[in-house]
Amino acid sequence: MRILFVCTGNTCRSPMAEAQLREALAGRGVEQVTVSSAGTGAWEGSPASEGAYLVGLERGLDLSGHRARLLTRDMVREADLILTMSGHHLARVAELGGESKVHLLGSFTGREPGRAEVSDPFGADLASYRTTYSELQEMIGAVVSRVAGTVR
Repeated sequence: MRILFVCTGNTCRSPMAEAQLREALAGRGVEQVTVSSAGTGAWEGSPASEGAYLVGLERGLDLSGHRARLLTRDMVREADLILTMSGHHLARVAELGGESKVHLLGSFTGREPGRAEVSDPFGADLASYRTTYSELQEMIGAVVSRVAGTVR
C-alpha cells in the first residue's frame, strides 16, 4: 500500500504527518506500507520548515532529509490512499484524477466536519508548530489502526 500526504508547500504539515506515520507503522511492525508527501504549491527541493524541523527533533523525528515535492498526476495515480490537510488540497487531488482515493485526513480519522482540516503553522511561532504536530499525532493513530488492518 502506498500512502501520500498532501498539503500546500510540503514543508510543514505533510512532512510531519509522513514522518509520524512511518514511525508509527514501524512501531507496529507494518512493513507493507510506503509513505510519502507532496504539496499543491511546493517549491521543489525545499527543506522542511524550521518550525517543523525543530518540533520533529523535540519529538525524536529527524526531518533534515526531507525535500519538498510538487504534487503531480503520476504521484496521484501511484498512490493507493491520499490524505489531505484541507479541502482545497482535496479538490486539487480530485482534479488530478484521485477522487476515488482521496480523503481529508480529519474526516478519514473520524473527526467531525468542523474539525476535519489540519491547521497550517507556516510562518507562525514554534507553539503553533507544536499544536499542529500534536493535532497530527492524534490522527495518525487512527490512520495506523485503519491501515494496519488492511495490510496484515
